[in-house]
This record gives sequence, structure tokens and C-alpha cells, in this order.
Amino acid sequence: MHIPFKRSFNRKNNEMRPIEIIPDYYSYGDGSCLVKYGNTHVICAATIDEKVPLFLKHTHTGWITAEYGMLPCASHERIEREASKGKQSGRTLEIQRLIGRSLRSVVDLNIVGERQIKIDCDVIQADGGTRTASITGGYIALCLACKKLLKRSLIPANPIRNHAVAVSCGIVNGEAMCDLDYLEDSNAEVDANFIMADNKIIEIQACGEKHPFDETAFKTLFEYAKNARNLLIEKQDEALASV
Repeated sequence: MHIPFKRSFNRKNNEMRPIEIIPDYYSYGDGSCLVKYGNTHVICAATIDEKVPLFLKHTHTGWITAEYGMLPCASHERIEREASKGKQSGRTLEIQRLIGRSLRSVVDLNIVGERQIKIDCDVIQADGGTRTASITGGYIALCLACKKLLKRSLIPANPIRNHAVAVSCGIVNGEAMCDLDYLEDSNAEVDANFIMADNKIIEIQACGEKHPFDETAFKTLFEYAKNARNLLIEKQDEALASV
């Protein structure tokens, strides 16, 4: 069904929503930021733990893991706290695993040493793209935590080798679009999440939700994602330079 609507913030199909990254958002923790993709707002925070999971004990290598959650009033209807249900949903587990492996991919874990950096991503307002905003913001929190390790002379060098950013793209009403908000995402025929480093790909999740899509459509989405990557990296660098 064709649902006519205007894109939020009067943007073109290849444009992102306004992006804002506020570093050191928390007074506590080892690194944090508030990241905004339009009306999607996520607080990302890093905590350094001098212990690693059992499978990495005595390996002299580190680990980066993530936890993700949505606050009860982050969406249109109240979201039940998963703690009250006694377990995390499949969606939550999928997203936090994605955040963790995306950030691990741009870090030399041997330099991190036998310690763990935990990234908490809490969605305080959701309007589509919460997982992608979490990755982009999680990277900032991770960078600030590594900066603290360097300052304390606990690691010999900066372990971060690339940027890590993410954006969702899709096809809505037959049109390719970048950085889908909730209305667009819920009506998308094709949904694709692009997780990217500097001129490289970390992971792509693409699905023809209503029908298969061809290579031409994918190439358009990929071009939109690459343009978004450049903007997001610029915003990340500006945020880190301001600290």
C-alpha cells in the first residue's frame, strides 16, 4: 500500500536526519556520550573492567562487549522493562551482539590487554535507527575509555584502528532512502543496516521484507550509506576533538 508522507526535517532521500554527538555526557563512567539521530536519542557509556570472560583468561588479550536497552517511555507506547520479564528479548540480544562485534572489529584487542570494556547503550527516545545510533555513539564512549587507559599508562598505544559508524537505509514506497525514521522503517519494503569503518565494511544486514530487491537498488542504498559514513565520521571527530 502506498502511504504518502514527507520525510522528517524536510530532507532529501539521500540525506540523514540532523546528527548531534555530545561527549562526556555522564559525570561517571570511563567514557560516555549522548548521540542524536534526529528524534532518536541514545546514551552510550563505557566501563573498564579489569577482568575478562573466562574463555579469555590468561590469553593476554582483551574484550569489548555491549548491553542495549530501551527505557519504558522511549517509544509511542510504554515498553515493559525486560528485567520485569526475567529475560532479554531476542531483539535485544541480537542488537547488543551487533554493537559488540562491530566495535571489536576496529580495535586491536591485544593492546587492550587482559581487560574488558563494557559499552552500555540506553535508548531514551526512539524514532527508528536505535541500533545504528548505538554503534556510532558506542564508538565515542569506547574512544574516551581507551584515552583514559592511555592517560593512566595502562596500555602502550591507542588500540583503535578505524572509525565505526552505522546507518539504516531502505526502500519505502519504491524509493531508496537514507537514515529511516520510525514511519519509514515500519513501511519499508527493503531494510538495510550498514555498519562501516574508514572506506571499509564491518557488516551489512539487508532484507527484502515485502519483496526481493535487485543489485541496482542495493547499489543505490550502498551509495547513500557511504555518504552517511563520511558525515558520521566527521561528527565523531568533532565530538572527540571537543573533549
